[in-house]
Amino acid sequence: QVQLVESGGGLVQAGGSLRLSCRASGFIFRINAMGWYRQAPGKERELVATISYGGRTNYADSVKGRFTISRNNALNTVYLQMNSLKPEDTAVYYCNAEILGAGAERYIVYWGQGTQVTVSS
Repeated sequence: QVQLVESGGGLVQAGGSLRLSCRASGFIFRINAMGWYRQAPGKERELVATISYGGRTNYADSVKGRFTISRNNALNTVYLQMNSLKPEDTAVYYCNAEILGAGAERYIVYWGQGTQVTVSS
């Protein structure tokens, strides 16, 4: 069974930094795109950043210049380095990945369980 496990969330003061990690495990043949999303209380889940297998990245305007997404394909892991954090970055952060499981015929999008990031002012 494929699963994504996130780590690295927590409480930080405004202007601080956090690094999130998300590792995919299970019977995996290949991972295509990976990404981070977030959901603040009372709001819809929104895209934060995505990264292709080859390393092409895409960011939400609200995090450009502050957040950096990266991945290690050998470790099936995606990272999100978050710098210059603001109170409005407070949310539950979710990773996702398009995964072709061993023996599967198509890619399936999997989600992590979420990790809380709280930025105090």
